[in-house]
Amino acid sequence: MTEVGFVGLGKMGAPMAARLVRAGHLVRGYDPVDAARAALTAAGGTAVDSATAAAAEVVVLMLPDSDVVEAVLFDGGLAAALPEGALVVDMSSSAPTRTQAVADRLATLGVALVDAPVSGGVGGAVAGTLTIMLGGDDAAASRAADVIGALGSVRHVGPVGAGHALKALNNLLSATHLWATSEAVLIGERFGLDPATMLEAINTSSGRSGSTQKKWPDFVLPGTFDSGFSLALMLKDMRIASDLGHRLGMPVELGDAAVQRWAEARESLPADADHTEIVRWLRDAAAARSR
Repeated sequence: MTEVGFVGLGKMGAPMAARLVRAGHLVRGYDPVDAARAALTAAGGTAVDSATAAAAEVVVLMLPDSDVVEAVLFDGGLAAALPEGALVVDMSSSAPTRTQAVADRLATLGVALVDAPVSGGVGGAVAGTLTIMLGGDDAAASRAADVIGALGSVRHVGPVGAGHALKALNNLLSATHLWATSEAVLIGERFGLDPATMLEAINTSSGRSGSTQKKWPDFVLPGTFDSGFSLALMLKDMRIASDLGHRLGMPVELGDAAVQRWAEARESLPADADHTEIVRWLRDAAAARSR
């Protein structure tokens, strides 16, 4: 049993915090949304009225990006409220170089940080089947894994920042897969093929991916477009990966092209559009060209 503070009780954070409660941890959580705090209370946790009130020996952050992480820790006072020896587990999708800088700042306060972003979506958060990409030194990573192991499969992938780098690169791949899959399926549909039949064949062939095995069958074919992960956040992660490549002097030709095209879709779709809405946007664009 560990005392855990949890900041960020959104679509992903709420079920994650609830699973930590069910695992036997004492969870104090904060979110600016009243309903989110009420949901934590209903799950058996303790809702608090500020991020600083969530200060504990282990604090999990599930926030949108590095800007919000830094604002909560330093502008909002959470870092100063942490006891010496505390551990911050940043499960947000943050920029790896900024994560390293945050870790250095916290170290001056006697606080350790690991980055532990996740893949698996809302369904994985609810089921406790997330893939958790953990970055940090061995001691801090082991300490974090003892707590967040209840949320899924923990993979220690390297030092601080490694988790956030890998998560961004994974999402660059995921977004590129989805775009390529959608172009192929829409071409087949225009030719007269049935999309479900196409996917069944592709999923036993070399073209299969997470997009053919889950995103199209679960969110596109039913027309729900409700994976729980926004297009805006996907684009943010893609840009982190592309920027990392440029910083390292690596070629990012396909990645840059994908970022540009997803950015065009982002400008046309609603601000809260799910990332699977990219398929609807591609279909509409194809229809407009054929008129």
